[in-house]
Amino acid sequence: MVTQINTTEFDELINSGKTVVCDFFANWCGPCRMLAPVIDTASEEFGDKAVFVKVDIDENPELSMRYGIMSIPLVGVFKNGAMSGKSLGYMSKTEAFSFLKENL
Repeated sequence: MVTQINTTEFDELINSGKTVVCDFFANWCGPCRMLAPVIDTASEEFGDKAVFVKVDIDENPELSMRYGIMSIPLVGVFKNGAMSGKSLGYMSKTEAFSFLKENL
């Protein structure tokens, strides 16, 4: 299951030493709403390799600024506190699984 978190929780999580997959989204974004069930399915498949979370960029604008997020949805993979991979835009289940296999 994908948990929605805020900036403070995000910072604690990426600095915990765990691999994190974060879906940066906004409620008004159509492609973000389409991607949400894909990420939920991916979290079930890859949940043993990473913690899956989502962050609303409207509620946490400092994260958008920090990572230079200009478009959404953006899925970022974080390892050792840094973004090690990202995918911009909607992904099908097949594309998401391929992206995660390459980046986890």
